[in-house]
Amino acid sequence: MSDHLKRLNAPESWHIAKKTTKFVTKTAPGPHNANAMPVAVWLRDHMGFARNLKEVKQILNQNDLIINGRPCRDAKMGIGIFDIISLPKINKFYRILRDKNGRHIAIEIDAEAAKTRLCKIKNKTIIPGGKVQLNMRYGANLLADNTYKSGDSVVLSLEPETRFKIVDHFPFAVGSMAMVTGGRHSGKVARIVDIITIPGSVPNKIILEDEATKTRFDTIFPYIYVVGKETSAIAIWGIEQ
Repeated sequence: MSDHLKRLNAPESWHIAKKTTKFVTKTAPGPHNANAMPVAVWLRDHMGFARNLKEVKQILNQNDLIINGRPCRDAKMGIGIFDIISLPKINKFYRILRDKNGRHIAIEIDAEAAKTRLCKIKNKTIIPGGKVQLNMRYGANLLADNTYKSGDSVVLSLEPETRFKIVDHFPFAVGSMAMVTGGRHSGKVARIVDIITIPGSVPNKIILEDEATKTRFDTIFPYIYVVGKETSAIAIWGIEQ
């Protein structure tokens, strides 16, 4: 397996220039899916904090980049939706989201908002001892009680002394606010009005209603990310609805 890939073959969600150079950093195995963006690409191509890979490594070796409460030292580590990225030395904090074209964008947030992270529960398992383990969408696992269900979202603390402690819970249910993270409605935040269970391997259909225009649209369950109960609990500045 190669350590890099051609820019022409890079995922569209990265939204990088295709013809500046021949190759680009390849994402290492880890959090998120195959569309996860390498830290090096984010620092250099998206944000302009570095001019080349050498400067990226200098930033990381000095522990200047914090991802979800932990210093990042790997330039190939993948970042994805709802990751919290902090650069404490310059007092900059960002949340990774998706725009209407399905591309990764960094939304600047304040230091207080960077203390928590929103996570979607992919599934849960029973581990030895009868304990319930929640398996998150981006690869993390944590122990909790059995009140949480697959599809729910939880807000986790990123503070060192309470890291990964659940501080809030948004159930996947009719009436909750959800963000669409893929498909033609990517980036929209709307209220869930119906959940249609489809037998077989086809994903369940979710009907949502836009609060501003009162128009309804549908998407599939894998594209749904619950972001609040009565109102959205996240700032979505910069996203065109």
